[in-house]
Amino acid sequence: MRLPRSLLDPLARLPAADDQGLVAVQLEQADGRIRAIHTLAAGCGGEGLDGGAPLPLALTPLVEPHAHLDKAFSGEAFPNPEGTMAGAMAANGLEAAERRGDGVRRRGEQALERAWCYGLRAIRSHIDSLGPWATPSWEALLELRDRWRGRVELQLVALVPVGHWRTPEGEAFAAWVAGHGGLLGGVLGAPFRSTPADRAALLALLRLAERLGCGVDLHVDESAEEHGRGVALVSDLLLRHRIVVPLTCSHASSMGLLADGPCRRLAEAMAAAAVGVVALPTTNLWLLGKHQRRTPSLRPQAPIRQLQEAGVTVAVGGDNVQDPWFPGGDFDPIALLRFSLAASHLVPWRRLGLSPFSTAASQLLGLDWDGVLRQGSPADLLVLGASSWGELLARPPRRRVLRAGRWLEPPPCEEPSPLLAACHG
Repeated sequence: MRLPRSLLDPLARLPAADDQGLVAVQLEQADGRIRAIHTLAAGCGGEGLDGGAPLPLALTPLVEPHAHLDKAFSGEAFPNPEGTMAGAMAANGLEAAERRGDGVRRRGEQALERAWCYGLRAIRSHIDSLGPWATPSWEALLELRDRWRGRVELQLVALVPVGHWRTPEGEAFAAWVAGHGGLLGGVLGAPFRSTPADRAALLALLRLAERLGCGVDLHVDESAEEHGRGVALVSDLLLRHRIVVPLTCSHASSMGLLADGPCRRLAEAMAAAAVGVVALPTTNLWLLGKHQRRTPSLRPQAPIRQLQEAGVTVAVGGDNVQDPWFPGGDFDPIALLRFSLAASHLVPWRRLGLSPFSTAASQLLGLDWDGVLRQGSPADLLVLGASSWGELLARPPRRRVLRAGRWLEPPPCEEPSPLLAACHG
């Protein structure tokens, strides 16, 4: 098969990658682990040995760094027909009022089943955690985390207004979350109004996380306003108070509207503060800067390439799946990859174009495996019915997923649709 050189052991003796960043290799596996990586004498141009059939493009299973399993698949029952932030907030509130543990468990199970067969190996999910739905949602997703352990790693983040962590109830809840291996989260800026109290609230959160020894993943600057205000505040507090916690800023959308100079300086401050970023192009491009009578010429999304150039670790996530915030998505990392390459001008034949879906996402989530194939790594692969990046972009490819050396059944969506059963002749 043809694998990106960036997903193969950098110490392995392999030929230079071709102009698509790919190397033709043959893998040996035993007992669910990679035993050896061999160079193929032919195939670097996509052809098999001795001029045979083209070799398939393969990746290691990818990582979803930002999801919302508690509300996934709720969009049809609670629609947002205008596709606006205000509409999403309103529909989300209606759905949350009816949210129960069994529904969260059912939707979460559906999400993990799809992720497993599509080729995801880890998901970080935020949970709406202020209201009567919080405890049932956490209980359901903690149960799923345990049941799916060893297949899809599930990380959980408590999502609340950032000021909640300053209250006695917030501090007690933070200790409970940390005790259950979760992360602290919050919303800084939109869809809530920024206030002078944000600085004190965020500082309290950072100190609380440092004391508890847990990570932080914030929703920051999810808007087309106040360009980069939230990530600038996060970086300033970390550096000024010398706080060391694993911290991710999800969204960072409005930062993308800054001019080149201010954007570069802010990115450098974020790198100095060791702030990671999860860009979320699907939901951000769907909701933000929307005008009902025109298509905006500037689209707010995280400036991935400027952040990478400054040394910031950047991942790309799918965010919302078939809920009031975004009507599409399916926990399919290849669909997200295909969308994001065009939406964010990423080129997968370069390391920094592919890393947001694989190695950088693994780093932000602190996963045991970085997603690079080497001797002793998991024999896990996502093998595609495409032999080049061009084929991958041309049409949705079929796939086979290898887990611990065993092939999974193909995803159900790749079977003929029953909706087309009457179309014949």
